[in-house]
Amino acid sequence: MKIGMMGAWNETCGVSIHAELVGRGWVEQGHPLRVFSFIENDYHGRSLVGEDEDYVTRCFGTSKLTNFLDPTPFLENEYEIFVAQDIGMVPMDKLQKIFHIIKRKGKTIHVVHDNELSEDASFYQHDWDALVCFDMRFKKMLSRVYPEEMIHMIPFPCTGWDPGDKGEARRQLSLPLDAKIILIFGQKWRHLQEEEIQVLSELNDEYKLLVIIISESQRVTALDPSRCNYRFKKEVLERHELYKYLHASDTWLFPKRSANNHAVLSSTLHFALGSGCVATARESNFLYGMQDTVLHYANQEEFRRCLVEAFEQGDEWRKAREAAKRCSEERESGRIARMFIELFQTL
Repeated sequence: MKIGMMGAWNETCGVSIHAELVGRGWVEQGHPLRVFSFIENDYHGRSLVGEDEDYVTRCFGTSKLTNFLDPTPFLENEYEIFVAQDIGMVPMDKLQKIFHIIKRKGKTIHVVHDNELSEDASFYQHDWDALVCFDMRFKKMLSRVYPEEMIHMIPFPCTGWDPGDKGEARRQLSLPLDAKIILIFGQKWRHLQEEEIQVLSELNDEYKLLVIIISESQRVTALDPSRCNYRFKKEVLERHELYKYLHASDTWLFPKRSANNHAVLSSTLHFALGSGCVATARESNFLYGMQDTVLHYANQEEFRRCLVEAFEQGDEWRKAREAAKRCSEERESGRIARMFIELFQTL
């Protein structure tokens, strides 16, 4: 089945994680894929990562900056299925001008990443054959506008179970074998509050603690190295490199708070789930359907308890890790890719 997909690719954002996991799953299963993605000077996300495969064409910008779209790749390439990821980020009006030609080529599917209905009328102009969302919260939101039979739920994919070896990962990264290592990556450090920073400082006196912060940010503020053993690494890591740090860590932090009761999920949690490194996460609606796969906290005392639980690998940690293994296998990217193919075959 020849598939064309429009959206983020090899970029540091959740849409790209979804597209890559599912798209590479299709390729591994023998389906020819053509990816249409953002140009290098106007893309969705904070950074580009990795090397583009030969089936990737960068031919449009974001709707907010350049609003550029080269129609030629969409028109010249052949595909039976056209998948658009997160349509609100692309030049929707320009896409609509060639949409009738795209529909002559094959069926059209929009993978909706939005957490609320768009206020932009252009969002609703495309005549999709199907919409895909991630769970019932998204479906309930979309059913206010679209017929229910048009909306299909397919879970957000995970990488599969790949726990690695902690000692070997630490040796490869030149990290201390006897330390308790906490990992913070991306922009998650921005969500830390004083109550969490204070706990890290206190545990620094009780354990040989190392808090590794990996971020592309020019400056990481509010984290005082005199209060805790922080190690800052200003870098954008490839996916496999980040997994090596997860393998080396005792836990990683997800301190993000709820997002105004919107339908949200965390692509980061899904991506890291299969690493075997159990997250310590603040209770929020980002944990929907995944709460049992993490150590979760609502206050300072519970945050401390979760970290100690991760360090000591207690019963709660073991239960969370077993749940993470089940979830990562149930939502393994190859299985999710096949669920999409099964949907395509019904259209």
